[in-house]
Amino acid sequence: MTLTARNIDPISVAKRVYDAYVTKDRDAIEALIADDFHFTSPRDNRLDRATYFARCWPNSHVTDDFTFVHLVHDDDRVFVTYDLRMKDGSAFRNTEILTIRDGKLVDAQVFFGWMLPHEAPEGGFL
Repeated sequence: MTLTARNIDPISVAKRVYDAYVTKDRDAIEALIADDFHFTSPRDNRLDRATYFARCWPNSHVTDDFTFVHLVHDDDRVFVTYDLRMKDGSAFRNTEILTIRDGKLVDAQVFFGWMLPHEAPEGGFL
């Protein structure tokens, strides 16, 4: 049986997107992101593909590693919580909802988390 874009596991597509940041492989991520892709975060409101690459892809150069905390597939969405370690040693946790259709990332919504280690004391707050 050959795999077509329709039966590629969405979690494997999501992992390859994050891996492209770690390996700095622009060609790999270009192949995974759909032409009609959009990106939303607390700082970005539905950026198109070209704006995403101009604004977000440069972050790959300071990205060291992703550790996945949760990867949950539901229909055409993958809910991802990860710890991201940067080249300077800083780290933080985010959650993203990725929509994947036909083996391509068509939408990413990012929800910012907290710094690692957490800046508030356990049981406390800032």
